[in-house]
Amino acid sequence: MEYLLIIIGAIFVNNVVLSQFLGICPFLGVSSKVETAAGMGAAVTFVMAISSIVAYLVQYYILVPLGIEFMQTIVFILVIASLVQMVEIVLKKLSPSLYQALGIFLPLITTNCAVLGVALLLVQKEFNLLESFVYAVGTAIGFALALIIFAGIRERLAINGVPKSFKGVPIALVTAGILAMAFMGFSGLV
Repeated sequence: MEYLLIIIGAIFVNNVVLSQFLGICPFLGVSSKVETAAGMGAAVTFVMAISSIVAYLVQYYILVPLGIEFMQTIVFILVIASLVQMVEIVLKKLSPSLYQALGIFLPLITTNCAVLGVALLLVQKEFNLLESFVYAVGTAIGFALALIIFAGIRERLAINGVPKSFKGVPIALVTAGILAMAFMGFSGLV
C-alpha cells in the first residue's frame, strides 16, 4: 500500500512539473506534438528510473562512507549525463525520427532540473532503494503525463481559432497554468 501511495503522490499530488515546477523547459519546448512528448516522457522515465538506482547506490555506498555527501550534486549530474548519452545513442540507432524530433531537448535531459531534483529528493526523503525506484518511476510517469496532456491540448489549440494576441506562447502559458490548477485539485488525495 505504501508503494501505491508513493506512485499516486508522485504522479498526481506532487507532479514534478505542475506542482513543483521542475522541468518546465522541456515541458514547454517539446510539447507541441503528442508523439514527441511521449518520446521525451519515455526517455525521461528511463533516465529517472536508472539514475534513481545509481544515485541511491552512489550516495549510500560511496559518498556517505567517504564522508563526502557534499559532492552529491556534482556526482548526480555526472551520473545523469552518462545515462542521457546512453539514451541518445540508443535512440539514434533505434528511432532516428524520434531522435530528430527531440532535437536539442534530448541532451537537455542532462540539465533537466526534474531529473536532478528527483535524485536529490530521494536522498532528502531517506527512501530505501525500492522506494527510490518507485518514486522516480512515478515522478517520471507524472512528468510524461503532464507533457502528453499539454501536447494534446496544444495540438487541439493549433487547429482551433485562437485570438491573434493569444497565439503561440501566450496561449501555451495560459493553458499550462490551467493544467497546473487542475492538478492542484489532487492535493487532497494523499
